[in-house]
Amino acid sequence: LGLWEGLPRPLAPLSERQGDSVGELREAFLCPPAPPELPIEDLSSLGQPSLSVTLAATVPESTEDILVKGFSALRMENERIETAQQFFSWFAQLQTQMDEDEGAKYRQMRAYLLGFEEQCDAILSDVNRALEHLALLQKQYLFVSTKTGTLHEACEQLLKEQSELVELAENIQQKLSYFNELENINTKLNSPTLSVNSEGFIPMLAKLDDCIAYISSHPNFRDYPVYSAKFKQCLSKAMHLLKTYTVNTLQNLTHQLIKRDPSAVPNSDNAFTLFYVKFRAAAPKVRTLIEQIEQRSKKLPEYQQLLSEIHQCYLEQREHLLGPSITSTVAELTNRNNRDHCALVRSGCAFMVHVCQDEHQLYNEFFTKPTPKLDGLLEKLCLSLYDVFRPMIIHVIHLETLSELCGILKNEMLEDHVQNNAEQLAAFAAVVEQMLEDVQERLVYRTHIYIQTDIAGYKPAPGDLAYPAKLEMMEQIAQSLKEDEKKLPADGSFSDVKLEDPESCNAVKPDASESCPPRTPSTISPADLHGMWYPTVRRTLVCLSKLYRCIDRAVFQGLSQEALSACIQSLLGASESIAKNKGQTDGQLFLIKHLLILREQIAPFHTEFTIKEVSLDLKRTRDAAFKILNPLTVPHFFRLSSSNALIQFLLEGTPEIREHYIDSKKDVDRHLKSACERFIQQQTKQFVEPLEEFLAKVLGCCRLTAE
Repeated sequence: LGLWEGLPRPLAPLSERQGDSVGELREAFLCPPAPPELPIEDLSSLGQPSLSVTLAATVPESTEDILVKGFSALRMENERIETAQQFFSWFAQLQTQMDEDEGAKYRQMRAYLLGFEEQCDAILSDVNRALEHLALLQKQYLFVSTKTGTLHEACEQLLKEQSELVELAENIQQKLSYFNELENINTKLNSPTLSVNSEGFIPMLAKLDDCIAYISSHPNFRDYPVYSAKFKQCLSKAMHLLKTYTVNTLQNLTHQLIKRDPSAVPNSDNAFTLFYVKFRAAAPKVRTLIEQIEQRSKKLPEYQQLLSEIHQCYLEQREHLLGPSITSTVAELTNRNNRDHCALVRSGCAFMVHVCQDEHQLYNEFFTKPTPKLDGLLEKLCLSLYDVFRPMIIHVIHLETLSELCGILKNEMLEDHVQNNAEQLAAFAAVVEQMLEDVQERLVYRTHIYIQTDIAGYKPAPGDLAYPAKLEMMEQIAQSLKEDEKKLPADGSFSDVKLEDPESCNAVKPDASESCPPRTPSTISPADLHGMWYPTVRRTLVCLSKLYRCIDRAVFQGLSQEALSACIQSLLGASESIAKNKGQTDGQLFLIKHLLILREQIAPFHTEFTIKEVSLDLKRTRDAAFKILNPLTVPHFFRLSSSNALIQFLLEGTPEIREHYIDSKKDVDRHLKSACERFIQQQTKQFVEPLEEFLAKVLGCCRLTAE
C-alpha cells in the first residue's frame, strides 16, 4: 500500500480531485464515535459534548452495573483479575479482541467486496455468454435474413411471373374472345327468328365490327385468312339483311302509293301530300338502321357500298314517284300560262323550289349525312322544267319579255330563294343558271338583231324629221296647257299627269327601282319628254336599260358600244336629212340636242362603254414579201450568213398584233364637240360675215380717200 503513492513512481497515484475528496473525508472523521463497550469513566475524558449529550440518557444509576455489562461484553463475568499475570493476559486478550474487532470491518468490507467481485465476475461471465449468444444470434439472423431476402426475391419473381402469366392468359383470352365470337355470330345470323329490328341485332353488329377490325389489324396471326374470310361472310349476311329490309320497306311504300288510286290525277296536291306523309311515317322504322350504317361507312368499305346502294334505291323510288307527277304538273302550268312566259317561268320555278325543299327535308328524315346523289336527282327533276322552258325561250323575240325573264331568274330565284337556302336549292340553282344563260344568250342575239334592224337600219318617217315644226307644235301645246291651268287651278295636277309619260323613267334608267326626279310644271317642256326624242335614241336607251341588269358587264359593254355607234350614225344621217330639208342650223341643233340627251342618259350606267379590238397588221409581212420578190435578193437566198434573204423574211415579215380600244362615251363626246364647234363656227360666220363685208368696204373707201 505504501508503494501506491510512494515517490518517485507511485503505482496508483490519486488525481487532484481524488486527493481533495480524501482530505474532506479525513476532516469529517477526525473524532470517530467511541465504542459503546468502553467504561463510563473513560467517557468523561472525551471532549465531545454532542456524544455526552447523546449518551446522557443511557448512564446507569450504579457503576457496578456498568462494569458488569462491560465484563459481560468481554465474556469475563465469572473471572476475576487478581494478579498482574491475569491482567496482562486479560489485556492481551482484550488487545487481541480489539484488533479483531478493528479488523472485522475491513474483513467484512473485503468479504463484501469479494462478493461484489464474484457477482461482477458472474455478470461478466453472463455478459460474455450473452455476447456469444448475441453473436450467434446475429450470425443466425444474417443467415436467416439472407435466406429471407433470397426467398422474398424468389417470391417477388414468382409473383411477377405469375402476374405476367395471368396477364398473358388474359391477353390470350381477350384475343381468343374475338375468335370465339365467330360461332355465336354465325348462330345468330343463321337463326330463322333473327330480325334487324330485334334488340340484339345492333349489339351483334357492333361486336362483328369489332372482331373484323381486330382481325384486320393483326394480319400476322396464324389463321388470319381463314377467320378474316369467315367474318367477312358474316358481315355480308348482316348487310344483306339490312339491305333487304330497307329496300323492301322503300319499295313497298312506292307500290302502296302507286296502287292506292290509279285513276287519281298524279299531280294533284293531295297526291304530293300523300307522297311525303307516307314516307315520313315510315322513316323511323329504317332511320335507326341507316344511322348505324352511316356511322360505320368510314370504317369499312362494305358499309359505304351498302349506304350507296340504299341511297340509290331511295332516290330511284322517289324519282319513280315524282317524275310523272312533276312532268304532268309542268305540262299543266304550260297549258295554263301558254301566252304568258313570265308567269309560266315564275310559277314553274316556285313549284320546283318547293319540291327541292320538301325532298331535302324528307331525305333528312331518313339519313343524317348528305349525298351528292340527291342533288343529281333534283337536278334531273328540274331538267324536266328546263326541257319545257328552253323551246319557248328560243322562240321569244321581244326584248322586254327576255329582260323580264332574266330579272325573274336572276333576282327572284337566284338572289332571293337560292341565297337564302343555298344547300337545299343547289340543284335548282344549277338548272336556273343554265336557263338564265340561255335567256341571256337569246337576249344578246335578239339585241344584236334589234340594233341592226331597228337602230342602224331604221328608215325615218317624214314626221320623225319634222324639225323644228314638232318642237314648235309642242311649245304651243304647252302654252295652251299653262293657260288652262291658270283658268282651272284645281285641275292643274291632271294636266301635269297627262304630260308625264308613266314609262319614261323606267325606259331610260338602268335601275327600275330609281324614281324620276321631281319636276315642277313650270320647268317641264313637252319637247323634253322622251316620246319626242328621235326613235333611234329612244330605242337605244330603252334597249340599254333592259340589258344593264340582265347580262354580264363585259357583254353589256360590247352591245352598248354597238348600240351607241349605230345610234350616232342614225343621228348623223337624220341631221343631214334635216339640213337638206330645213337648213344647216336646224340639222346641227337636232344633232346637238340628241347627242346631249344621249350623253345625259348613259351617264347613270356605272360601266365603261369601251371594248378592245384585236387586229392583225400584215404591213411588215407585205413589205418583206415585196423585198424577197425583188430580183436583186435572189442571189442572197443561199448565203450562209445573217444576210440570207429567207432568214430576213422570217425575221422581218412576222405580222403584228395590234390592240385598240373603242370608247362609245368618247365617241358621243367627240361628235358632240364637233357638232357644237361647227354650229358655233356657222353662227359666228352668219353674224360676223356682214360686218366683215362692211369693214372691207370701209377699208376700201379709206384707201380711196387716202389716194
